[in-house]
Amino acid sequence: MDSTLPHFDPVKYKQTTHQQWQEAAEAWYRWSPLLHRWLGETTNKMLDMAGLKIGQKVLDIAAGAGEQSITAAKRVGPTGQVLATDISANILEYAKQMAVQAGISNIKTAVMDGENLTIEDETFDVVISRVGLIYFPDQQKALKEMLRVLKPGGKIAAIVYSLPEKNTFFSIPVSIIRNRAQLRAPLPGQPGPFSLSQKGVIENAFSMAGFKKVTSVLVNAPLICTSAKECLQFEKESFGALHQMMSGLSETEKAAVWDEIESALGQFETENSFEGPCEMLVALGEKV
Repeated sequence: MDSTLPHFDPVKYKQTTHQQWQEAAEAWYRWSPLLHRWLGETTNKMLDMAGLKIGQKVLDIAAGAGEQSITAAKRVGPTGQVLATDISANILEYAKQMAVQAGISNIKTAVMDGENLTIEDETFDVVISRVGLIYFPDQQKALKEMLRVLKPGGKIAAIVYSLPEKNTFFSIPVSIIRNRAQLRAPLPGQPGPFSLSQKGVIENAFSMAGFKKVTSVLVNAPLICTSAKECLQFEKESFGALHQMMSGLSETEKAAVWDEIESALGQFETENSFEGPCEMLVALGEKV
């Protein structure tokens, strides 16, 4: 083994991720309308595939500010229930706030690590996760925990990014930062935005964890903004992964990186809008 290779520390990574989401919580909440426009169709596809019905109990893993939790709560109705979980207590406070604003009373929140769910076996009908599973250091541990808390016949549905070349609104900034910060590409199995993007990877992960009847679909989900500047602001305020990659740079270097990213994103501007290419992958599995 090459001793010069940087050692990936999952504990440190999780601590850093937790801190980032604590700090980005308000921004993620503030950008909720954009998130809804961007990921609303993909979220509905995830819930359709999971066969969400009135009266079901749903567990949302890495729920963030809970925009998709609310969509799920509306589907299961007042006789159903959604438990929104996240490692960040701050962001769950905004999830509570969003539920109140939406007049939703069947959502509960709990600070919880998706790799160590403090939930009894066979408790939920459906587990969902929107753009969360990619950032777990031990995705197999997380998936096995989700399998454990599902009732027999229960389903898991998760949204992840498809291939980097189909998600250039995000992969271009990642590439620019990696180049500027002289970072190596992540090793297979390491967490990151495109850790489950390659063909067959998430399906295989579901199967390895014990899920059956695994299927997936691709959903075109362009990120529509007013301009490259607005897209940059959204990513700068909300995408913790980008900040994590830049942690070794000086403030002057970071400013230069953001300028380069904004310039590169300019290619997606039209006459009066911005359309960042994005394709999501929705995967489904069942506990038999």
